Amino acid sequence: RPLPPAVPVNPRPSSSRSPAPPHVAMAGGGDHPGAKKRKRVAAGRPEAPSKRAKGKKPYEAPAARGGGGSKEEPQPVTAMDERVAAEEMSESRKLDNNLVKELTMLCVKMKYHNTTTIRRCRLVTEALRKMDGKYLEIARSPTACVLQSCVKWCSQSERDPVFVALQPHLLDLSCDKYSCFLVNYIIKGASKEQFALFISSLHGHVASLLFHTIGVSVVNCAFRLATLPQKRSLLLELYSTEFQLFKDLTEQKSCSLLETISKLGLQKSSVLQHMATVIQTVLEKGIVEYSIVHMVILEYLIIADKTSALDMIHQLVPHLTRGTYAVHELSGLNRLSTKSKEKEKRSSEPLLIRIMQTKEGLKLGLVCLKHGREKDRKRISKCLKGQIMKLALNGYGCLFVICLLSIVDDTELYTEVVDELTKQLKELIFDKNGRRPLLQLFHPLCSRYLTPSDLVFLNYNVPSLVSKVNLDSKLDDVADKEHGGSEDTLVASDSKDLIKRQQELLVKSELYEVLIETCIENVGELLRTNFGKDVLYEVAVGGKNNFLEGVTDRIHVLHNAIACDAARPRTDYIDEHAFDNYHSSPIIRRMIFDCPAFAATLWKKALQGKCKLYADGFSSRVVAAYLESPDSRVKDLAKSELQPLIDGGILKPQEHKAEEEKSAMECSSDEWSEPKDTDIGDYAKKAYMDMKSGKLVVRFGTDRFTCPFCPRKKKQEYRYSGLLAHAISQSSYHAAKVKANHQALVNHLETDHADAATSSSMPVRHKLMLL
Repeated sequence: RPLPPAVPVNPRPSSSRSPAPPHVAMAGGGDHPGAKKRKRVAAGRPEAPSKRAKGKKPYEAPAARGGGGSKEEPQPVTAMDERVAAEEMSESRKLDNNLVKELTMLCVKMKYHNTTTIRRCRLVTEALRKMDGKYLEIARSPTACVLQSCVKWCSQSERDPVFVALQPHLLDLSCDKYSCFLVNYIIKGASKEQFALFISSLHGHVASLLFHTIGVSVVNCAFRLATLPQKRSLLLELYSTEFQLFKDLTEQKSCSLLETISKLGLQKSSVLQHMATVIQTVLEKGIVEYSIVHMVILEYLIIADKTSALDMIHQLVPHLTRGTYAVHELSGLNRLSTKSKEKEKRSSEPLLIRIMQTKEGLKLGLVCLKHGREKDRKRISKCLKGQIMKLALNGYGCLFVICLLSIVDDTELYTEVVDELTKQLKELIFDKNGRRPLLQLFHPLCSRYLTPSDLVFLNYNVPSLVSKVNLDSKLDDVADKEHGGSEDTLVASDSKDLIKRQQELLVKSELYEVLIETCIENVGELLRTNFGKDVLYEVAVGGKNNFLEGVTDRIHVLHNAIACDAARPRTDYIDEHAFDNYHSSPIIRRMIFDCPAFAATLWKKALQGKCKLYADGFSSRVVAAYLESPDSRVKDLAKSELQPLIDGGILKPQEHKAEEEKSAMECSSDEWSEPKDTDIGDYAKKAYMDMKSGKLVVRFGTDRFTCPFCPRKKKQEYRYSGLLAHAISQSSYHAAKVKANHQALVNHLETDHADAATSSSMPVRHKLMLL
């Protein structure tokens, strides 16, 4: 077979170059690519620059060419190579469009508001079946929200395979904007063993995740769910580099950082330096809203010296007083959508408001307020303008407002705070947390209105700054009750006289006048509510030691309004009479003891000539208070009318002294104290008589019953056995009135409706005695 004709080589003029030597000439004609380079090297001329086009792959000579020389150095990877590799990787990770659509539809169906639990479980099972084997690819894609919903609602047996598949990659997923929320749900639903495994995987990576704006949320979630030893293991890595290198050091059982330093023999200066580096990096990145960050800063302040602690507080205040999102500063575009407006609203909310959700955040705010400079306090007060109401209704925020009113000395600043509270006074009075700043103004740091843990928070200080004396705050010694001291634990007070300060906050700002008018308008509701009664009492008696006595004449109008409410006959009330109500009768009794002017008004309006009507039950305690009052004028008012009732055995006087009973009532007035058995018996007896007389309907059919004391429950109809079981369960716990009412219901069912009990009825396991 004839050979094909040879392809001619591009001819070049002979004058342009000399012919190549025979040992270099190629079989196809032309020079070897390395021939020119060797000629230049032999002649001593510099190497010519490469004219290769941008993005073109470099020429790679075959390995078999040449006589066994050394390996050539690898050529650098170009931008085009990286781009091609990234496209290939994204193509390999790309999910099927049909699968994405199916998973999205299932996720939408899961989130329907009317989806039942059984149907949601089926949808979750179907979605997990479709995602089986592709958990990692889905977790790294925008479809991670589907897997997140499945992890949130699936069972533990369905969640375990997801954890096993993603466990080696959880640290990488924690730094991804799509999958960080998925990791949070995984660790929230993990078992104890799985959670401990995740905590151990964080060893050596806590600091790096803490500096990451996305990964810090995962570390903070793990910190809040962890036990005390696990929290300590996470924190210790931020205290020193040794804890990151050696895992055994984190297993120490020391409770505080100072004990850890002493037991392990660490240098305090090196620990302070490392912690300062960590905190400085966090502050530079603006990651200040997480509990683990607050805990690290608080631990640093405990062991830091005075200068370092003050410097840290000065750096922290600007971060706490600015908004979380600076949308209006970063963009000048018109924000017309609703989401943009909501985000802009959140940006105006200072970070100090957000951190008040945890006790660490509260401590950090109190430290900045107590030990900051005067301009720091002004900055804090200015940033809270328009946000005081939101703080006052918060469980921890109300304590911050109390500290703010007790420490800030600038008249203009605390007047703005009081004015903002005055605008929504009624809502504050009836709120559990909102009433506390008002009660603080009348009775500072009273143990009746603040729990022991609240007083501990308000007493929190930086050790190195406790002896610091400034113009705005000082530390007072705790009064000793055995030597005639006050019952208050007055920790932080103003440099001004305490009574003068209270009068400025209440009288000069006209807050006291507005409070009196609000109490007059809502006197009946305030008397019968658990939280409003305390505000009514403090306003009526004029605060601690009656320091507001004689300030205004409107106080007599309030006394008259309370007496008029109690003077109405029992038949006129939809609710209970003021003397029979569980909340109002102790408050009225305390007013009789502490305010003789109110006692005289109440006697003339409601009790004179009517004592025999109220000599039984709860009301008897109100009547007996006149004979037990420490004021002789109050005793003389009622002695002539009450003595015959005592002699006839109608009114039974209390066996203990009035002073002892007064202190016992003050201690038991809080919502967390236990009521007396005699009070429960009086309530139960009254409730039983109402049911027996037909005033409260219990039975409206052969075997159809209802609970007259739980009208808001979903279940309104019961059979005999069901209602009996409900009454027994409710009478074993809950508040005193609920307990007494359901005890009476049990007695009423067993005594008056025994005919409805059948063989299928639930047997009563225990008998409840009323008296």
